[in-house]
Amino acid sequence: MTGNDALAALRPRLPSPVQEVRDERFARRGVRLLLKRDDLIHPDLIGNKWRKLAPNLAAAGGRPIVTFGGAYSHHLRATAAAGRLLGIPTIGVVRGDELAGRPLNPSLARCAADGMRLHFVDRSTYRRKTDPAVLATLLRAARAEDAYVVPEGGSNALAVRGCTALGEELDGQADVVAVACGTGGTLAGLAAGAGPGQRVLGIPVLKGGFLGEEIRTLQRAAFGGPRGDWRLEERFHFGGYARTTPELDAFADEFEDRHGVGVERLYVAKMLYGLTALTEEGAFPPGTVVAAVITGTR
Repeated sequence: MTGNDALAALRPRLPSPVQEVRDERFARRGVRLLLKRDDLIHPDLIGNKWRKLAPNLAAAGGRPIVTFGGAYSHHLRATAAAGRLLGIPTIGVVRGDELAGRPLNPSLARCAADGMRLHFVDRSTYRRKTDPAVLATLLRAARAEDAYVVPEGGSNALAVRGCTALGEELDGQADVVAVACGTGGTLAGLAAGAGPGQRVLGIPVLKGGFLGEEIRTLQRAAFGGPRGDWRLEERFHFGGYARTTPELDAFADEFEDRHGVGVERLYVAKMLYGLTALTEEGAFPPGTVVAAVITGTR
């Protein structure tokens, strides 16, 4: 069975469904809100994780996969789950050697239960992981010299091209498409696949202001140059990655109660909060249809 055949056997739900929700905070501004339910693509390979991982899993051709992430990385969890489902060995290089020897948090425990071998490295080395010499040393230390390397967050040219289908699925359905951003790969592909006149809005979940150049770099690698009409709104990171506040938690709880949709806290809650705030500020003219990409689940 080829890599693509094995992935098809997992029966992803594609295209993912689109759900309209009635929310008075949007309705009173004349804005319609759609939810692009990528969280329903597959129970283990959710949302943009499927779209980004699938082309890399096919390219790996059954070789072991090594990838990178922090202690709460959704990408590590998805890669570990893919390894279990497809019978592929996985190695996760985890940021923070101080975590070695400690009890695993629930996210890393899930990775280990799915068969991922965890290799902890100090934060200074982790920051330099894309340097060829540092990467070679890391692979030797992790006993993964022959592995297929997937970058942090799964964002490479293959992944970006895999995310163009997300934009294509929403062509003609919304004026603005919003997505939470970590490494920027999903937005880079989504914007490339968006239809004429469609705008893409990214809500970074990390602070720092560096993501725009990362997205441009990814688009150059995937398509040879810039694609699509996109911009970033960087006010809604709530302190940075894996950080939340009581205000954000209360918003997410209320959204769940209103609409019966589970709201993942590290990405989706920040994106939905940002969209709500922007709508209430009058950022979208009356008549605008906004599609929010639900990339994760509770």
